[in-house]
Amino acid sequence: MARLSIGFIGTGRIAQALISGLSHDPNIVICGYDKMPDALHSVSLQYGVNTEESIESLARDAEIIVIAVKPYQMAEVLAELKPALHGQHLIVSVAAGISTGFIESNCPEGTRVVRVMPNTPAFVGEGMTALCKGMHATADDLLVAERIFNAIGKTAIIEESGMDAATAVSGSGPAYMFRIIDSLAEGGEACGLDRETAQLLAAQTMLGAAKMVLSGHKSPEELVREVTTPGGTTEAGLKAMDERDLRGALIDTVRAAAARSKELMK
Repeated sequence: MARLSIGFIGTGRIAQALISGLSHDPNIVICGYDKMPDALHSVSLQYGVNTEESIESLARDAEIIVIAVKPYQMAEVLAELKPALHGQHLIVSVAAGISTGFIESNCPEGTRVVRVMPNTPAFVGEGMTALCKGMHATADDLLVAERIFNAIGKTAIIEESGMDAATAVSGSGPAYMFRIIDSLAEGGEACGLDRETAQLLAAQTMLGAAKMVLSGHKSPEELVREVTTPGGTTEAGLKAMDERDLRGALIDTVRAAAARSKELMK
């Protein structure tokens, strides 16, 4: 497998999740830069990341540059990074709502850019990351980005026009799942379970159900039919769910998040 040199600008939570997954690969050399020296020092001690004193020095040592800063910091970072870039660099952006076009317009002509939208389950190695390429990025660049983000879960390559939807489904999605788990656990409590047991039952059930869907053997609706006996408990629960239009509520949830993602782009 090809050797990769990866530099992280910003070593916050998502960067740390990535670094944790990548640090076990002997074919990957990782360096990092952060405006907060203490944060960078901590990451270096924990994962063996080589520390850089500046963005310029990071660009000298890494061919793949992962920009993992807040969206409002991107313009400042790109202004500092631009003079240090050359044709061999691949820029991977983790910043939500920042288009590949914006990054390209603030980099030298022809800069290769891949934009990604990971999510917080990356911290337990079960992340879901959507990837799209910019104007100059190649199929090989996407393969490299996939290799990086497969270290913390699964990946999906999409068109950039679908990034708002991906943000709404998987980027924000963990919060929806947490809310559902919490609600199921509360229902269990209302029926006599203690909180700890109810939460375990709900969370493990969601995990198992997700793995059955990901196996790809059957659709979610087929799996629903398999577990539902006419006149049984599951049917009664599903009836209550349908009466309150949970499906419609979740569809509206995704639409609202996608609309907000579009607004943030402006």
